[in-house]
Amino acid sequence: MAPSRGLQPIARNLHVSLSGHKGPVHVARYAKGTAKYILTGGQDRTVRLFNASLGTEIKAFTAHGYEVLSITVAHDNAKFASSGGDRSVFVWDVATGTTTRRLAGHMGKIHAVEFNEDASVVASGSYDSTVRLWDLRAQSRQAIQVLEEARDAVQTIHIDSTMITTGSVDGHVRTYDIRKGELRSDYIGSPIAAVVPTQDSQTMLVTSLDSHIRLMDMTNGNMLNDFTGHVNMSYRCRGCFGHGEASVVCGDEKGMVWAWDLLDAKALEPNPPPKVHQKVITWTEHHPSDPNEMVTASADGTCKVWRSPSSE
Repeated sequence: MAPSRGLQPIARNLHVSLSGHKGPVHVARYAKGTAKYILTGGQDRTVRLFNASLGTEIKAFTAHGYEVLSITVAHDNAKFASSGGDRSVFVWDVATGTTTRRLAGHMGKIHAVEFNEDASVVASGSYDSTVRLWDLRAQSRQAIQVLEEARDAVQTIHIDSTMITTGSVDGHVRTYDIRKGELRSDYIGSPIAAVVPTQDSQTMLVTSLDSHIRLMDMTNGNMLNDFTGHVNMSYRCRGCFGHGEASVVCGDEKGMVWAWDLLDAKALEPNPPPKVHQKVITWTEHHPSDPNEMVTASADGTCKVWRSPSSE
């Protein structure tokens, strides 16, 4: 199997297991660039920094008083933001391990937090159905904008130079064009667990709680492909693109990691895949530059780093 087709059969490719959390791990984010570091957040109220090559824990960040549901890493890896049950966005300095800001304003737990390209703005999406934008260069701790169109909890956000894309439990993917001041709402029909755009922002993966992952055209909202076979009805299971965006990869509620060909939507072998986690796989993320590596996080308390041999 060529690396660009996904990382199957994944069970043979376990590199290291990252353990340290007590309880479910909700999120695992790679550092930017070529670095082999992973930040994880869990129900135990901690964010942990791991060396993804060795599997060793480097540092634990422990200011949260409630579970950690989301992490976003700045472009230069010098800071990250995290959120969860605290109803505040925590901005951290990686070197010192301390919080530099805590941004309060949401009325419920914060499911999603994302930096913009230069990490000058952070967006947060909450159980209170709002998205708040915070300018980290400003002295004020007030949100610079509040997006209130969602009718239920906001579970996922993507932000780039011109667009903010959100997914809500109300079944809508909302795309805000920042420059034009326009909003397009695409009704998927089931609660949205994750939205992950391609690098050119022309298409996006929409994971929803009906055991479907849809490839959508971001310009008109048309569905281009539909990936099925996995089980995802109750929990946020974040999928992603494989290397070169030639495949789609997602863990499911049975502890399996599925991969599909992007063009024909056929599940890659083995189908069905083996069970590699004991509980639901909450997060799947491909390394930003290494074609052969990805990470999964699970409610079983572990994260696993998968590497496929580069010679394949």
